Amino acid sequence: METQLINGTLRNIAYTPSALVYIALFVGSPLDTGLGGAEVAVGSYARTVSGAWAAPSGGSTSNSATITFPTATASWGTVTHFAIFDNSVGGNMLYWGQLTVAKTVDLGDIFTFPGGNLAVSLD
Repeated sequence: METQLINGTLRNIAYTPSALVYIALFVGSPLDTGLGGAEVAVGSYARTVSGAWAAPSGGSTSNSATITFPTATASWGTVTHFAIFDNSVGGNMLYWGQLTVAKTVDLGDIFTFPGGNLAVSLD
């Protein structure tokens, strides 16, 4: 996303956003390159479409509806980070951040971000 912002603001190269964005969960810190950390990859895990976002204010926004992941059919481990991608598999990482509180996801758990609880800021 950093490259797209630089191109759009300084080089007059248009950016066409994806129609959908997907939330991913990580059990380690990803890097801006999209590498690092480890995206959850077991027990029915799948990236989830993010849905609606509140109008930005002061360079920040948050989800305006609950984001719900599939029910874990195996332990996902301790989720510590999230990322937002432009594709359900692979794709470009647009944003990432650390959860305020790490969450262990065990068999049968359903991981959610209630409305207003997943914030994205440009600091």
